[in-house]
Amino acid sequence: MGKPSQSELQQAIRTAIKMRESDQDPDFVAKTLLNQNYRLQKLERLLETTRRFLHAGQSVTDRRQLLKVLEEAEKAAADPDTQDLPLLGRDN
Repeated sequence: MGKPSQSELQQAIRTAIKMRESDQDPDFVAKTLLNQNYRLQKLERLLETTRRFLHAGQSVTDRRQLLKVLEEAEKAAADPDTQDLPLLGRDN
């Protein structure tokens, strides 16, 4: 299975948003795509922040940022039904 290009992903997300807004998501495919994309963004940010923390000599500022990003990723993974997902590239 190949990874979608950025334009393919954006098109799929736009379609998923339209499906959710029009209540045309009987098998929860759109909901799942939006949730997984939201969680993946949080995990990718965590990965980037972790790399920076480890590369920069583990500074106090980077550690604080890493803990913040880790908390955001944990919240996104814990119970996605308790939060509204940002739409199309908007990040909390």
